[in-house]
Amino acid sequence: MSLLSDLVNLNLSDTTEKVIAEYIWIGGSGTDVRSKAKTLNEPISDPKKLPKWNYDGSSTGQAPGKDSEVILYPQAIFRDPFRRGNNILVICDTYTPQGDPIPTNKRWNAAKIFSQPEVVAEEPWYGIEQEYTLLQKNVKWPIGWPVGGYPGPQGPYYCGIGADKAFGRDVVDSHYKACLYAGVNISGINGEVMPGQWEFQVGPSVGISAGDELWVARYILERITEIAGVVLSVDPKPIEGDWNGAGAHTNYSTKSMRADGGYEVIKKAIEKLGLRHKEHIAAYGEGNERRLTGHHETANINTFVWGVANRGASIRVGRDTEKHGKGYFEDRRPASNMDPYVVTSMIAETTILWKP
Repeated sequence: MSLLSDLVNLNLSDTTEKVIAEYIWIGGSGTDVRSKAKTLNEPISDPKKLPKWNYDGSSTGQAPGKDSEVILYPQAIFRDPFRRGNNILVICDTYTPQGDPIPTNKRWNAAKIFSQPEVVAEEPWYGIEQEYTLLQKNVKWPIGWPVGGYPGPQGPYYCGIGADKAFGRDVVDSHYKACLYAGVNISGINGEVMPGQWEFQVGPSVGISAGDELWVARYILERITEIAGVVLSVDPKPIEGDWNGAGAHTNYSTKSMRADGGYEVIKKAIEKLGLRHKEHIAAYGEGNERRLTGHHETANINTFVWGVANRGASIRVGRDTEKHGKGYFEDRRPASNMDPYVVTSMIAETTILWKP
């Protein structure tokens, strides 16, 4: 084993009481994840007790060059699966030195919505299905695909096994276990329809925690792909043509939907979502028009339809929900690059707070 490997695998809890805290935030594009590390003198489990920090926002597209300081507010703590021991990952949101949320801080508004008494009383649950594609580092082409060429057509790859069907399982399994270690409520993984494309599911998570958990899961995944020498893509249509795109289907229920008679509540909520379809589409991810074509298990971006067990609909209601008269529904419109703070809070706002 090399000296570098020895140092990378060194468990600091065996040698010192100091702790490394990796502060994580979302950069200027709204989809890029940034981070930097800070040494703490002792373990801390409450994000409110962590010190605020700052970074140069001019280097992340979030502040002008002359007044570029952006302040990090710690909001959620997870165990660090890379350094381990008492070391932690810290999800932060971003503010001006005067204490105002900067424009790319979508968590702030989401937290405001989720703190509304009507929303708190409904205990909104989310299960987010994050699809993504693994790319070859130097050519930005899906792993397992011949360079400049195409594999066989879709069909054998979804939940497939075998060296000619499943590409990147070592990355996927490492991510699964790392998320469990970190304390992310990851509920499963599977291979997707397009070869080189995978999915993990986060949830059920309540309110703002759904966004925190999905963002830290994305961070962990990108760190693992960095180690593996492959590139993570959350583009909603990474390969043009007769190939499935990548979404972030968002499963949702409230306390009223989960109670007896909940199916009527679900239908009223879906009606509200239909009335605000254009607003939701505008907030559901960049490039989503390339994915929502009405083909490859999607509804057309300009049409709102719902149905039971219909994967070609905007909103799908499961057969069990119909059978039992209560449960949840799935919003299939969000793109793989959506901001979970925006999507989860917007669904809650429309279905609980909005009065048509």
